[in-house]
Amino acid sequence: MKMLLKVMFCTACLLAGSAYAAVSRDDASALAQKKTNGGRVMSVEKFVEGDKNVWRVKVLTSSGEVRAVFVDEATGKVY
Repeated sequence: MKMLLKVMFCTACLLAGSAYAAVSRDDASALAQKKTNGGRVMSVEKFVEGDKNVWRVKVLTSSGEVRAVFVDEATGKVY
């Protein structure tokens, strides 16, 4: 019984850790909107840049400019 509880606890910890680490598509979209002062999100794509997974969010700004905002999937850093 103790072994089963240990396995269940370890599994729960692993699942919680992996779910917490990644920035979702919706999170990336919201971060990009904030970065562009409420721009309209046109598309969101995930790709690899160097050794990082990043979200590329295309945003239409209020001035009519299309901007690409990049969000690091692991950290949420916006650039």
